[in-house]
Amino acid sequence: MDRRAFIGTLAGGLLAAPLAAGAQQAAGRVWRVGFLTPGFRELPGSNPGLFPLSQGLRELGYVEGRNLTLEVRYAEGRTERFPAIAAELVNLKVDVLVAASTPGALAAKQATSKIPIVMASVGEPVEVKLVESLAHPGGNVTGLSLIAPQLAAKRLDLLKQALPRLSRVTVLWNSANQGMQARFHETQGAAQQLGMALHSATIQSPDDFDSLFATMIRDRPEALLVLADTVTVANRQRTVEFAARSRVPGIYETRAFVDAGGLMSYGIDVSDHYRRAASYVDKILKGAKPAELPVEQPTKFELVINLKTAKALGLTIPPSLLQRADQLIE
Repeated sequence: MDRRAFIGTLAGGLLAAPLAAGAQQAAGRVWRVGFLTPGFRELPGSNPGLFPLSQGLRELGYVEGRNLTLEVRYAEGRTERFPAIAAELVNLKVDVLVAASTPGALAAKQATSKIPIVMASVGEPVEVKLVESLAHPGGNVTGLSLIAPQLAAKRLDLLKQALPRLSRVTVLWNSANQGMQARFHETQGAAQQLGMALHSATIQSPDDFDSLFATMIRDRPEALLVLADTVTVANRQRTVEFAARSRVPGIYETRAFVDAGGLMSYGIDVSDHYRRAASYVDKILKGAKPAELPVEQPTKFELVINLKTAKALGLTIPPSLLQRADQLIE
């Protein structure tokens, strides 16, 4: 029931698309673009932005092996790896550096003040001092923010629709990530508005999950909300398996958790997000200055529901919620 299944059928056509005029103008020039991702080299599914970024660049006329070299570096789910791999890309003298996640963008900015940086999947870029403001970034960083008004409230509301008697939600998040701190505070405010009690369950590294799960079993959470960052996404399988064993319904910020067996997710359309990141790369390679390119907030979101998980939990998802879903996993 995937309403976006047709996208795959278009891929062949896009691969054959002619070079865009803008890229043709720099005949003979091979651009080098770095991509800093929190995912794993050996797990393609952990890098959902890589393919749409590459496709977006191709649609704009940048083709690997012809006028583009895409240098990809993987954090392997470890936030502490970002500074070293960001420095590696800077030493390669990439023309533009695309950084996924708040820690990745911060590491990139720490590594260079000269190379343009396009951020993607970053929460609250002003608060963590990646940019001076959304309208006027003011430095070498611009791109896309994950934050949109009422997004946290929307997730809690969707969870409430699926669980009408819900009154208490446990939020699992990485407190070592500056971007997640701002997002958790936003979620706190949304919970107060909706009259829900919020419990904070924090981790700071992959080593923290087992002890956290043991504590959560004692606390008996009614439902789970997981904020997505490098560490939580890398450990999503452990999280959804815990939720299944404990019979705890959950909502997640990205569909990767639902594909792994989580109940539902509401968040950015990853393909759209990274294609838009490609447009920033294009503008910069054509001479635009990051300081003068406003940061965009997301405008396209997707609701994904795993009906197999709902059945295993004994939940009946309301028809109104099913009708709003962009994809139902059966």
